[in-house]
Amino acid sequence: MAVARSILVKTENSGLWSLKQSSFRNFRQAQTVRALSTIMSPPSKAVVYEQHGPPDSVTRVVELSPVEVKENQVCVKMLAAPINPSDINRIEGVYPVRPQVPAVAGYEGVGEVYSVGSAVHCLSPGDLVIPSPPSSGTWQTYVVKDQDMWHKINKDSPIEYAATVTVNPLTALRMLEDFTTLNSGDSIVQNGASSIVGQCVIQLAIFRGIHSINIIRDRVGSDEVKERLKALGADEVFTESQLDVKNVKGLLSNIPEPALGFNCVGGNAASLVLKFLRQGGTMVTYGGMSKKPVTVSTSSFIFKDLSLRGFWLQKWLSADKAKECRHMIDYLLCMAQEGKLKYEMELVPFDNFHTALDKALGKLGSQPKQVIKF
Repeated sequence: MAVARSILVKTENSGLWSLKQSSFRNFRQAQTVRALSTIMSPPSKAVVYEQHGPPDSVTRVVELSPVEVKENQVCVKMLAAPINPSDINRIEGVYPVRPQVPAVAGYEGVGEVYSVGSAVHCLSPGDLVIPSPPSSGTWQTYVVKDQDMWHKINKDSPIEYAATVTVNPLTALRMLEDFTTLNSGDSIVQNGASSIVGQCVIQLAIFRGIHSINIIRDRVGSDEVKERLKALGADEVFTESQLDVKNVKGLLSNIPEPALGFNCVGGNAASLVLKFLRQGGTMVTYGGMSKKPVTVSTSSFIFKDLSLRGFWLQKWLSADKAKECRHMIDYLLCMAQEGKLKYEMELVPFDNFHTALDKALGKLGSQPKQVIKF
């Protein structure tokens, strides 16, 4: 009996041990499957800065290790990204909203879906996407972000326009629509007309039957700039020195006094915009390239009842406008695809990033918008 009991105990213990071994093996197998199913991004080449300062001094191109693509995330192979003035300001540390350092530079761009997490069903490898709303970290070869940060666009969208559609064209569109009701036959006036926003304003205005009066700075080649802007549909283009007259409105032919003006320069260039505005007109400031303040005469307020407003795209985007923003981006990209919206850009290989940065910083004279091609 004792022998039988001993055998029974051994058998039970043996069964328990077998069960433990089986459970352990299952656990290890589950861990192995989990490890094998983990999706990793490829290594990424990125423009980073570890402190704020002059972009040509604090930025460097480095290799970043692969990162895990979690279940709700998407890994995107970047195709192109622009160098915008706001990108430079973020690196300098003077932009109101900026990422904590160390950081990867860049704010908008376009890429192709490389891989998706297990819970992602709205995007697939090969889809063309842009970050929408735009977000930091686009100056790198691979970007991993949550799926709701990416907006799928038409695969036939021109890459350089897809990379640049959000910050500048969207600014132009919103300013035309948000401040004054403009009807066909009305006019607008703007300085900084040769900028991308300025070029977009001209084309979006003429598409609505709105005239444009455009101011550019005096520089070598200003005649060529005038011709280029008129080819886009500008009604009038003046250099600042041409407007050094008592009555600027006398320079207009059959164009009505503008109800709306756009200022991205400040200083004297802003004052010239104000001179053109009609009674009760509005000037919208969206930049300050001259770093000079906007000054307004007392008579402009009292006798002309002018209004001064400001526009900041990032604030507009943060006001729960994601869906509306994506509809407008699709509209603008459709215009670009049809050749109804165009602006001057230069695609630069990522290996030549520092040359592109020097051009964007104005070290090499007036240059087109620099767009990094990965």
